[in-house]
Amino acid sequence: VIDETVASVDLDYDAPTESIQQTHRLAMGATVADCSTCFDSMEFKSFPVQRYMPTQLHKTRLGSIGMINGPSLLRSGAMATELVLALPESLEGERRRVRVAFQHAPVWRAGVEPGSGPPDGLKLFRTMVSRESLGDVPPTRETETNAKIKLYRGVPPFRWHAEWAGTSWTWGPTTGNRGWSLDKMDEADAWHGRPTGDSPNVWNLRLPGGILLQAPRIINGGETSLFRLAWLPTEECLLRMEAGVLAFQPVEDQGNDVVAFYPPSLASMRCDILQKVGELEEQEERLRQLAGESDVLKPRSDEELSNVMP
Repeated sequence: VIDETVASVDLDYDAPTESIQQTHRLAMGATVADCSTCFDSMEFKSFPVQRYMPTQLHKTRLGSIGMINGPSLLRSGAMATELVLALPESLEGERRRVRVAFQHAPVWRAGVEPGSGPPDGLKLFRTMVSRESLGDVPPTRETETNAKIKLYRGVPPFRWHAEWAGTSWTWGPTTGNRGWSLDKMDEADAWHGRPTGDSPNVWNLRLPGGILLQAPRIINGGETSLFRLAWLPTEECLLRMEAGVLAFQPVEDQGNDVVAFYPPSLASMRCDILQKVGELEEQEERLRQLAGESDVLKPRSDEELSNVMP
């Protein structure tokens, strides 16, 4: 099921409690005026999302231009993991960002009654993508005609394949925050050029605006599951976010009749700001082929035609 809506995100700061209340306002319907002196009206519905306080940000991790919320357990038993990428300061213009929320629900093996025991894994069942802009006008195909950063523009697949260099921000529970310089990217690290991922367990989606999503279809215990978000805001800039998530880590010494797991946790975080520094060899060859094809199809001048006429 694919659905799309326009919403406003309101962040209200409360000074006495030093908290921020996040509220979403969704357009539920519209009434068109039937007279020349009347005005059209919109019907909105508000949904309180969350209240943020400095002492309650245990599941939020910030690094460079990226942010990760979660993984968190919802009341329904599902696990939510949210990745956010914002434009760096080097890109002047609108303040825009891309936010993606993945939700995984408990699943059981075939033949096992759901709820009769602990789940065998978590299966991806919902993905929400939000293109956000700071201002009064939402970023849509109709409103971004004159925008510098277009979140709905078409991006050819070969734009992802290039030589990229820049900086990387990483975090781990034992290593902490670290900054790195990337002078040259290895082929194995260029996962943005492999949209379908490196295994059949990778769910992927490529969207207008140069947005690429990758997430595990099924999360099992004993391994780190990777969530990835890549964004090409311009043809010369590539932003990437990667989150490693651990789930189904058993709690030991609970007795023979008790099975318990630790809550899901963030195992790693990486955020890259990359600039295009050149073309790959195979990409340059492809561009030369395209140039050669265009020369063949290029209309000839009257002088050239006269030279080949008998």
